[in-house]
Amino acid sequence: MTKAHAVCCSLAAIALAGLATVRIVVAAHAADAASPDAPASNKAQIPWIVPDIDKLPDDDWGQTVRYGRDLVNKTASLIGPEVTDPGQRFAGNNLTCQNCHLEAGTKEFGLPFQGVYADFPNYRARSGSVGTIEDRIQGCMVRSMNGKELPPDGAELTAMVAYMKFLSLGHPVGAPTPGRGSAAMAELPRAADPQHGKAVYAQMCAACHGANGQGQRVGTVGDARGYVFPPLWGPDSFNDGAGMARLIVAAGFVHSNMPKGITWQQPVLAVGDAWDVAAFVNSQPRPHKENLEKDFPNRLQKPVDTPYGPYPDGFSLAQHELGPFQPIRDAIKKLMGQKATPASSSSAPH
Repeated sequence: MTKAHAVCCSLAAIALAGLATVRIVVAAHAADAASPDAPASNKAQIPWIVPDIDKLPDDDWGQTVRYGRDLVNKTASLIGPEVTDPGQRFAGNNLTCQNCHLEAGTKEFGLPFQGVYADFPNYRARSGSVGTIEDRIQGCMVRSMNGKELPPDGAELTAMVAYMKFLSLGHPVGAPTPGRGSAAMAELPRAADPQHGKAVYAQMCAACHGANGQGQRVGTVGDARGYVFPPLWGPDSFNDGAGMARLIVAAGFVHSNMPKGITWQQPVLAVGDAWDVAAFVNSQPRPHKENLEKDFPNRLQKPVDTPYGPYPDGFSLAQHELGPFQPIRDAIKKLMGQKATPASSSSAPH
């Protein structure tokens, strides 16, 4: 079977971390004190079950599904920019899909793949059209992985889809999948503060991701072995068109999963600190994706935290990047002729 395949979908590569046992010592802003860490909608969860991939037979189906899993947790080694075969260099960075989709896409509220297969085909606001699961994977390749699309008839794309189907067995089409995305988290009534986030980063994240945000390599540059802890910005990180470049997505992911090893039931970071550290990380330089102005052809469907224009609502780029987001929602609702609704939780898309 041909080597490689990847999809660190939508949202790619940001394991904002420190040590799982570390307790936060950077004080949250006083204005955040009343914000609940986890709204009640997160509390009533059915048991989270991960199907056992190792019980699959060693036939074509089992081999293909396992190859899909390998592409998620060994992306840099199979289809990264440093692999020996130039024809297999599809990812443009040395991240792995599981830098965002934790535990090979199986962790509850760690941007898992469970239920994803049953979602497609569906309407995608970013393209303004109905797309397939293959389209979704390709989008991650060019955004989160800062690379190029996989061959549409290749073993890599087939294996990734097979792996997502395997993880989604038993999830009915149209039914919600509790545990998808990131856990719900209250939004702030203020703008996120990157300067405060810088202090949180130094205290909680730099030990793993480095003071300069460039992560820790498994080996050395050029060996195609990727990272122990991924870079969070710079040339080997996700680009500015990735889902994780959006503040609501990044903050929810951080609060539910970081420092590495924590669970959404027992977050370590205070709500305000999660928002601020995500804002700091996303304010740092990273690769640029061309033609972002073509995203979201219906501007009224553009997520309020999209960090690039054009916008239909008259709010500044800074407010779209840092919030507060409810005034933007209210303005869009008025433009759509709808009644404004309160801010809800931040749950990252898969």
